[in-house]
Amino acid sequence: MLRTTLIASSALLPGAHTVWAQTAPATAKDNTMQLTQEWDKVFPKSPKVDHQKVTFKNRYGITLAGDLYLPKNRGAKRLPALAVGGPFGAVKEQSSGLYAQIMAERGFATLAFDGSFTGESGGEPRNVASPDINTEDFSAAVDYLGLHAAVDRERIGIIGICGWGGMALNATAVDKRIKAVVASTMYDMTRVMSKGYFDSVTLEQRTQLLEQLSRQRWVDAEKGSPAYQPAYNTQPAADAPQFVKDYYDYYGTKRGYHKRAVNSGNAWTQTTPLSFMNMPILSYIKEISPRPLLLVHGENAHSRYFSETAYAAAAEPKQLLIVKGASHVDLYDRVDKIPLDAISSFFDKHLA
Repeated sequence: MLRTTLIASSALLPGAHTVWAQTAPATAKDNTMQLTQEWDKVFPKSPKVDHQKVTFKNRYGITLAGDLYLPKNRGAKRLPALAVGGPFGAVKEQSSGLYAQIMAERGFATLAFDGSFTGESGGEPRNVASPDINTEDFSAAVDYLGLHAAVDRERIGIIGICGWGGMALNATAVDKRIKAVVASTMYDMTRVMSKGYFDSVTLEQRTQLLEQLSRQRWVDAEKGSPAYQPAYNTQPAADAPQFVKDYYDYYGTKRGYHKRAVNSGNAWTQTTPLSFMNMPILSYIKEISPRPLLLVHGENAHSRYFSETAYAAAAEPKQLLIVKGASHVDLYDRVDKIPLDAISSFFDKHLA
């Protein structure tokens, strides 16, 4: 998740107004699936794993690009596996790849992937999101893992980070092949886009935004291509909320910047929020049970209430792990704060 989603979806908070920019994203181009082969991640390559670029199709025929990580000392035994996605607007060269590589070091076959229409994955137009298609992307990653010779298809779990944490929970509820799920620093994108932060958007504000988005469709249809929102995570103002500064510190600096990420100075289409506005993806969270769920969130994260609400709505077995002193973005890449031992132990137990 990122600060500009507030503008795109629900940003009509008290004293705020919505401003649209007619700018095309830096990543808008013909996506021919010629995958980058050099190591262009924002984290160093581990000598403990084998890495391979892969592609696979989802149920809608969109070709997805992924990074497959396998432990070097895996032997001939089939491995438990994890599909890893997120954050919302990020690419596999960022947080999801870091999580995937670390979990591969710990004995799992892992697949970090770019969602449809983003990064190196296929789909046109570029930089558009869908709660349905992005949920399907997780199941497509499970398809790929389940057909891989190194994987035990009866021991597949998933990890969703930030906005893809909500997608992961939704995917697990509907896809019974997924045996365990971790959502780290989770956002429910349908909730924040339809209701704003802390559910603060009024019906009048929501209606005004939907009127604007609906009319934007005429503009896009007439032009034959979508308009895009303002660039995401540019240098924030001095008086910006701390979480906005935190997003820039990750996506806008050497720490986490990646040219293909929507969040790193690119943008979603203006009408991306439409399909999120009336589709609560966590409606069936109870149906994850009896499979286990682990929610991980920072003590100081502005988004903590998303995990707390999800935890309350979920059925057993479930666990909510609050990381002392951590912010939302800390759990993207601060390996001293991400509870990697707890996540690894969770999957060791439940994918045994």
